Amino acid sequence: MDDVDHRARITEERADAERRAAALTRRFGEIVEGSEFTTDDDEHDPEGSTIAFERAQVSALLASARHEIEELDAALGRLETGSYGVCIHCGRAIAGPRLDALPATRTCIDCSSR
Repeated sequence: MDDVDHRARITEERADAERRAAALTRRFGEIVEGSEFTTDDDEHDPEGSTIAFERAQVSALLASARHEIEELDAALGRLETGSYGVCIHCGRAIAGPRLDALPATRTCIDCSSR
């Protein structure tokens, strides 16, 4: 894969993460809005998960999507500087299949398993 291919892959992954973050942001707003005027005791509802649990779950997924966007932006920056695909720990090239699977990775497989 060349830099153009890597850029396209990273850009595609970033767009997916952006869409996921937008959907999760909407979902979080719906949860908050839906619970705003209720006095139900959802903490003791035997019928399912609590509103607090659902809100926490969506919040964690949203944080993960935002972190992924940051990492993909950093990968684009490394492409610009010519350091994309170079392990930040050992300085060796990161294998192509690893970059295909994890386009924002900063480490080779050997360093990541240490």
